[in-house]
Amino acid sequence: MLLVPLFGVGLGVGIGLLLPWEIPITYKSYTALAILATVDAIFGGMRAQLEENFIFSKFMVSFFANAILAVALAYFGNILGIDIYMGAVVAFSIRLFNNLSLIREFLIIRYWRRGSQK
Repeated sequence: MLLVPLFGVGLGVGIGLLLPWEIPITYKSYTALAILATVDAIFGGMRAQLEENFIFSKFMVSFFANAILAVALAYFGNILGIDIYMGAVVAFSIRLFNNLSLIREFLIIRYWRRGSQK
C-alpha cells in the first residue's frame, strides 16, 4: 500500500516530462510552492500510512487545501508587496524534512532492528 503514492508521483512526473508545455515565468513561483505543498502532503500521507493512521479523505483535503492555501497566501503577499512566498517555502520545507525523518526512523525501527534481533 505504501507503493501507491510513489507510483502516483512517478506517473505524474513521467507525464509531466512527456508533455511539451512550459509554465509562464509569472506563475513559476506559485507552481513551485504548490508542488512543495503537495509533496509535503504526500510524505505526510506516507507517514500516516506507516503509523497505521491513514485516512484517505483527510489526505485528499490536506493535499488540495495545502496547495491552494499556500498559493493564495503567496499571491496576496505578492499583491501587498510582502514576500510571504519564502515563509511558506520554509514552513513546508521544515514539515517535509520532519516527515522524512519520522519515516526514516520508523523504517529503521521496523526493519533494521527487527533484522538484528533474529
